[in-house]
Amino acid sequence: MLIEYIHNHQAEFWIVLGFALLSIEVITGMVTGILLFSSVGALVTGLFMLLGLLPETWTAGISSTAICSGVAMLLLWKPLRNLQNSDIPEKDNSSDLVGYTFVLQENISLMQPGKTRYSGIDWKVEIDTGAGVEQIDAGQRVKVSSVEVGKFLVRPVQNNN
Repeated sequence: MLIEYIHNHQAEFWIVLGFALLSIEVITGMVTGILLFSSVGALVTGLFMLLGLLPETWTAGISSTAICSGVAMLLLWKPLRNLQNSDIPEKDNSSDLVGYTFVLQENISLMQPGKTRYSGIDWKVEIDTGAGVEQIDAGQRVKVSSVEVGKFLVRPVQNNN
């Protein structure tokens, strides 16, 4: 009975399928675009069937959905990609910890980070790639140049004796 109803009301089926695919895309947060473009194709197919531009057959519905999905992908891919990459925030180095100096407790290198304890928290300590050094020895004074989540990027402090 349900299958017969869907068979006799294919335009509505394709519209419902389009909204269902779009809902799944939004709810799950999948940003691959496959469901988005498929939902556009299904919605356009259902609209074409409602307007009488397509016969209400499975062959026409499947073919039209595939073609409309492909066309939607070709038309929307670049604008959506540009929209997605347009607002990449710049790194914020405005932390109060920038400029904090301390003495290293262990040797660190570009390949081997260390750690330090500050304010009751164990922080990973890495050499800032712009520091121009590959290794900083234990006992040397360093200055925090940037802070990331749980990580200090440091530079050696030059002695002015």
